[in-house]
Amino acid sequence: MSLNKKTIDDINVKGKRVLCRCDFNVPLKDGKITDENRLVAALPTIKKLIADGGKVILCSHLGKPKGEPKPELSLAPVAKRLSELLGQEVKFAADPEVVGPNARAAVAAMKDGDVILLENTRYRAEETKNGEAFSKDLASLCDVFVNDAFGTAHRAHCSNVGVAKLVDTAVVGYLMEKEINFLGNAVENPVRPFVAILGGAKVADKLNVISNLLEKCDTLIIGGGMAFTFLKAKGYEIGASLVDDEKIDYCKEMMEKAEKLGKKLLLPVDAVCAKSFPNPIDADIDVTVYAADAIPADMIGLDIGPKSAEEFAEAAKAAKTVVWNGPMGVFENPTLAKGTIAVAKALAETDATTIIGGGDSAAAVNQLGFGDKMTHISTGGGASLEFLEGKELPGVAAANDK
Repeated sequence: MSLNKKTIDDINVKGKRVLCRCDFNVPLKDGKITDENRLVAALPTIKKLIADGGKVILCSHLGKPKGEPKPELSLAPVAKRLSELLGQEVKFAADPEVVGPNARAAVAAMKDGDVILLENTRYRAEETKNGEAFSKDLASLCDVFVNDAFGTAHRAHCSNVGVAKLVDTAVVGYLMEKEINFLGNAVENPVRPFVAILGGAKVADKLNVISNLLEKCDTLIIGGGMAFTFLKAKGYEIGASLVDDEKIDYCKEMMEKAEKLGKKLLLPVDAVCAKSFPNPIDADIDVTVYAADAIPADMIGLDIGPKSAEEFAEAAKAAKTVVWNGPMGVFENPTLAKGTIAVAKALAETDATTIIGGGDSAAAVNQLGFGDKMTHISTGGGASLEFLEGKELPGVAAANDK
C-alpha cells in the first residue's frame, strides 16, 4: 500500500496561506515540555513550507480541554520552543476561540516564510465533533491545507478532516507520508519473513489487529498482560494474572486460525510473577519465575520470563520485517522490564526493517535507549493500531488523491 495522496512535494505554496495541522500533543510539566519528539518530527514539513515561501499557520490540539480554554493546556510553550528549534519567530495567536482577532490580524500581517501557531484546537467544542462552524473558521484563514498529524489521523475532527473538505488543495506532509509508507508497506507488502509482536495489557484493545496480522505475517508473537488470556484458553493455570474471560473463545479461534493458515503463534513459555502489582509502579518487588502453565493461584504474571524472552528474540532476529506494538510486561518497573528490554535489544541488533507502533512501545524503546536503532518509530499509538487493523484513516482519506 503506497500513499496515493498528494504531498507537499506536489504543490507550490509560494505566497499562499498554508494551514498545517501538526501533532504538538506533547507532555507538559509546570509549563515545560518534557518530551519534544513530536516537535522535532514536525520540523521537516514546516521547514519545507517556509523554504518554499508559504505563509505558515500551524495548528494542533494538546490534551483534553473538552471544548473550553484551559490555560494549562495552552500551546504558548510550544510556540516558544518551536521558535528556538526553527531559529525564527513562531508568533502565537492567543485566542480562546482559536480563530479570533489575534489569529486574523497575525495572518493578515504575514510575509512569505513567516510562521504563526494557533491556540489549542480543542478549546473549541466543535473540534472533536467535526462541527462545520469551526471547520469554516479554519478554512477562512488559508488557501492550502497540509495534514502532518499522524497521531490524530484515525479521528475525523475539524482540524484534520472538516477543514480539508472546504479547501481546494489538501495534501499530506512528510511525517504523514513516512508513517503511511512504513506502516502501510510493512503490513501490505513486507519483505519476508514478517514477524509481528503484540503486547500490552488487554486482548480487547487488539482484537482486530490480531486477526488482521495473522493473515499478513509469518509469525505472531504475543506477550504482555494479553498473553494470559491466550494461555488460559489453552487450559493453563495462570494464577491471579490479568485475564479477559469474555475473550477466551476469541483467543481459541485465533489459535485455530493461525494453525489453519500455517502461521506460527508464539506465546510465553514462562512468566515473571509476584504476589501483587507493584505500588508505586517502580517500587522494589520480589519476583519468581514460573512455567506459563503452572503459575500458583496467588501469583500474578507481570512480565515474560527469560526462556520466553530468548524465544521471542530468536524469532525476531530471523525476520526481515518486524512490527512491534505493546510492551512485554510492566516495563516502568526495572525488575519487570527485562522481557521488553530483551525484545528491544533483539530488534536493535537485527538488520531487519523494524517498525515500532507508537504509544507504550515507542515510550519503552526510547526510555530504554534503543530509539536510534529502530528503522521507524511511529508517532501515533491509536492511529498506528487502526492502521495495523487494516482500517482507512479519515485524516489520510481526506487529502487530495494524486
